[in-house]
Amino acid sequence: MKIVPAILAGGSGTRLWPLSRADRPKQFQKFMGDTSLLQDTMLRVAGNDAYSDPIILSNEAYRFVVAEQAQEVGVDLRATVLEPAMRNTAPAMTALAAIVAQEDPDALIHVMPSDHAIETDDAYWNAITAAAAAAAKGMLVTFGVSPDGPNTGYGYIQSGDSVGDGVSKVARFVEKPDAVTARRMLDEGGYFWNSGMFLFKASVFLAEAEALAPTIADAAKASVAQAVVDLDFTRLDEAAYGASPEISVDYAIFEKTAQAAVAPAEIKWSDLGAWGSIWKASERDADGNKASGPHTIDRAKNSLVVSEGAHVALQGVEDIAVVATPDAVYVGKLSESENIKSLVQSIKANEDTATMATTHRTSYRPWGGYSQILNGARFQVKRLFVKPGAKLSLQKHHHRAEHWVVVSGTAEVTVNEDITMLTENQSVYIPQGAVHRLANPGTILLEVIEVQSGAYLGEDDIIRIEDEFGRN
Repeated sequence: MKIVPAILAGGSGTRLWPLSRADRPKQFQKFMGDTSLLQDTMLRVAGNDAYSDPIILSNEAYRFVVAEQAQEVGVDLRATVLEPAMRNTAPAMTALAAIVAQEDPDALIHVMPSDHAIETDDAYWNAITAAAAAAAKGMLVTFGVSPDGPNTGYGYIQSGDSVGDGVSKVARFVEKPDAVTARRMLDEGGYFWNSGMFLFKASVFLAEAEALAPTIADAAKASVAQAVVDLDFTRLDEAAYGASPEISVDYAIFEKTAQAAVAPAEIKWSDLGAWGSIWKASERDADGNKASGPHTIDRAKNSLVVSEGAHVALQGVEDIAVVATPDAVYVGKLSESENIKSLVQSIKANEDTATMATTHRTSYRPWGGYSQILNGARFQVKRLFVKPGAKLSLQKHHHRAEHWVVVSGTAEVTVNEDITMLTENQSVYIPQGAVHRLANPGTILLEVIEVQSGAYLGEDDIIRIEDEFGRN
């Protein structure tokens, strides 16, 4: 029996701001190399004989990003399930269990976050094997990572009586401790970091959810029963799913059930919850520095540089993180980077910078995307990039006119009843209220400069008449 990998990819945290924002959170970012954290997670199970094709749970905002990133690394998905609202892990995992149980109630499900760094060595696979054996016997297994120090940023699991194969009953869960408590637990032994990974039989998990969290179970099962298939996506019913309380699976089920077990894993693992974690999980030079993007480093030690364009020069410092995006630069101590949340809250509270906390200058769409270049009173300038063979929706605007200038590639432009082919340095004017569409019929990326002018320039002034991606 193959294990069903279920990957949670709907989070929108800002602990790795300014790179991670709500419109492009950390699971889709490439912190550790040429692949994103989500892609790393998919590749961890893809092609492995122990696993079937993965199920991804995400949401409307990220559905096309998920599909694109799976295609980039050649991973076939069993399904992409869309949450209509964020309700934390208990409702999400219950819905996933209900979906899997429709085909096979006794199937084993391995639930895993999409944004962790994990070294898949022999110790990792030994932990999977042991957990699967315990799950097959009816245990709800969580994975406990052997701590390498008194870390106060993780929750802990205390192991209890053995159930065989190195797996033990869970004695208790411990919230993120202070430094003294963390040190005491390490000295006592039998405590593990809570990894946020789980392995269980679908039917057993559902039975425990029904007994211990009936409101969640009823809402999740109803949302699955009333789900709608849209292209390659499965949309959970919004009203049914929204009836569930927002709560983690630890609080709702694992801290209450008598079936909870922990499988120890002596592996290199990090939840990459801060820039200090990124630095620690990365390969560093002889001076302890990790740098990506344009940079020059002189006499700096134990520091991190991440740049998406600007040349970062670092000199004579230690324990520093510098993260530069086109519209924001973060500078702080690596050792204090877990406190970035308060900084982001301050940025969000300021009217002039609020959008910077949640939105990148470049936004991605299923057809390509666009970058903000310039904003002013009654006008804004964007760079559009359209994938080969892709096209935007047939649409119109009530409040703005547009002017398109082709920078590279070939554009097929529809304006009302007229269809025109444009090449480099050619342009077209789209009057306010005109029905229009931009398409790339060529084999190379189409780049267009768009100048908008009008009384209102918001993205919600888009009236879609036809869209191949099913957007309203």
